[in-house]
Amino acid sequence: MGSRGSGEAALPGEEEEAPAQPGLRRSVLTVCVLSYINLLNYMDRFTVAGVLPDIEDYFQIGDSSSGLLQTVFICSYMILAPVFGYLGDRYNRKRIMSFGILFWSAMTLLSSFVPQHYFWALLFTRGLVGIGEASYSTIAPTIIADLFVGDVRSRMLSIFYFAIPVGSGLGYIVGSKVADIADDWHWALRVTPALGLIAVLLLVFVVTEPPRGALERGSERALVYTSWLTDVKDLCSNYSFLLSSLGFTSVAFVTGTLALWAPAYLFRAQVVQGTMQPCTKGTCNSFDSLLFGIITCVTGFLGVGAGVEISKRYRKVNPRADPLVCAFGLLGSAPFLYLAVATAEASTIATYVFIFLGELLLSLNWAIVADILLYVVVPTRRSTAEAFQIMMSHLLGDASSPYLIGVISDAIRRSRPNSYLAEFRSLEYSLMICSFVGVMGGAAFLATAMFIERDRNKAELYTRALREAEEPIVVPKAGRSVKLPVASVLI
Repeated sequence: MGSRGSGEAALPGEEEEAPAQPGLRRSVLTVCVLSYINLLNYMDRFTVAGVLPDIEDYFQIGDSSSGLLQTVFICSYMILAPVFGYLGDRYNRKRIMSFGILFWSAMTLLSSFVPQHYFWALLFTRGLVGIGEASYSTIAPTIIADLFVGDVRSRMLSIFYFAIPVGSGLGYIVGSKVADIADDWHWALRVTPALGLIAVLLLVFVVTEPPRGALERGSERALVYTSWLTDVKDLCSNYSFLLSSLGFTSVAFVTGTLALWAPAYLFRAQVVQGTMQPCTKGTCNSFDSLLFGIITCVTGFLGVGAGVEISKRYRKVNPRADPLVCAFGLLGSAPFLYLAVATAEASTIATYVFIFLGELLLSLNWAIVADILLYVVVPTRRSTAEAFQIMMSHLLGDASSPYLIGVISDAIRRSRPNSYLAEFRSLEYSLMICSFVGVMGGAAFLATAMFIERDRNKAELYTRALREAEEPIVVPKAGRSVKLPVASVLI
């Protein structure tokens, strides 16, 4: 079989020439680079939320229009994710990610030059940023999955997913502080593009493309792909994947809502209390964005690591530990998030305490959900699975939640006299939805626990079939062993 270029995939049923497995040192460096880029990814997303009051004042927009900033970004990100999932399972992943990082950095820089009367242009450029970020988020976890297995993979994924809450928090911090220093919120959007250029250089010169599934199969022989429709059909029958994705959707709904609206809500609460002046022409007070960013960083750092360690230890006595820990995180966070919203008018300190506890419990989920996907889905379908999980979690989660909360808030406000108290109360009532969504997500993870062992064993059986393709596979069934042909397992 002739060799192919590094960016070309084998046709279905045909093999491609596999790259060599990187050494341990290069693998660890690869995880560090991917984690840095993921941190930058989430910094870029939430810099806008860190200066949201300034943007609302500059463009003279309401809550529903503000929510659209996050929604258009997530929609483009979500729609393009399946495309990059397909490409990531079949083509050179480094090239795809490099293109995506350059594209999103250029669009973020461009968005910082939008004139005052062209809010639609800001929406358009934020949508284009989502296209670039989709190319990275669907692919990067699959590279880590091909570098490590078992508990080491879980720990490396926890490092990678530390970047989500920490990067989100840094987005608030960098956005608010740069806006304060420059006395212009536009400069907040000009930080991540420069860091994105560094990310591309690191990706090109440090990261090595690993062969897909080589460690799990014990062989560097290239994989044989099935058709995309076969991949999708298999994922639709994988209940652990579907239910855990549904649970993760509730996490995305809650975190997406908090990411955009929590600083603005806390600001309005303090205006009602009389401890903060209303936002006027010029730069708005950014203290709440800064403090919320710090809380997000700290809770993310503690929660992601704690989730992985708790799940690892609990897994020794219960193989269903992963979804049960995720369910505990969501169900436990719901009352704290409700209390955070309900106590904001009376005590800002109590609100911050409840937000800290709620976000800490939510952060238990990040790395565990990713690990579940990687061990219940076979290597040749992981980028596609990542893409569909992204599409589901964003379609029903943080693509719709910021806009939905804004629309509900505006609808409630229209029925009340125009005042600062009405602005606060309308957003208060709409934010209470998050607690109920969290309970629904916890139920989805409890349901995942019913299927997790079966689907994990099925994926391991498939991987073993790839390694022992000449032998029949022995499948335990109802207390007896049944020999199946390899073809029936692979399909």
